[in-house]
Amino acid sequence: MTTEPTPTPPPRSGRRANPRHARRRAREFALQGLYEWLVGKADAGAIDAHVREQDGFAHCDRVHFDALLHGCIEQAADLDAQLARHVDRKTSELSPVEHAALLIGTYELRHCLDVPYKVAINEAVELAKTFGGTDGHKYVNGVLDKVAADLRPAEVRAARGG
Repeated sequence: MTTEPTPTPPPRSGRRANPRHARRRAREFALQGLYEWLVGKADAGAIDAHVREQDGFAHCDRVHFDALLHGCIEQAADLDAQLARHVDRKTSELSPVEHAALLIGTYELRHCLDVPYKVAINEAVELAKTFGGTDGHKYVNGVLDKVAADLRPAEVRAARGG
């Protein structure tokens, strides 16, 4: 009895990247860039160049990364004003990781209408869990839930059965 050899899958480089994973990676790299910007106030162009040198950057959604990093930096004052309605202290007093996650979540809620509001919140919460302090993700979740109700009231009402 002869057995057929088991076919081997194509090499990973030949597979298409999952767009959801590419967007998640874009958010992670944007968080790193925003952290650097919040802590050091470095030039956005220098931060962008630095982040693009990181291992794995080629696997992220570069268009989404650009929108998040540059959009959050350019609109930081407006995004912070939106957040100020729902945070318990000045945004400048938040941990840089939580602040960056909140900026990303608020930016996506405001500008990335192809991203469902629950996904925008969940992704920001995951960033806070991965990179932030012990309970920072709970804070991010609570704040962004209120921001979503402001920015996407019909979507939130529909999801909540109202």
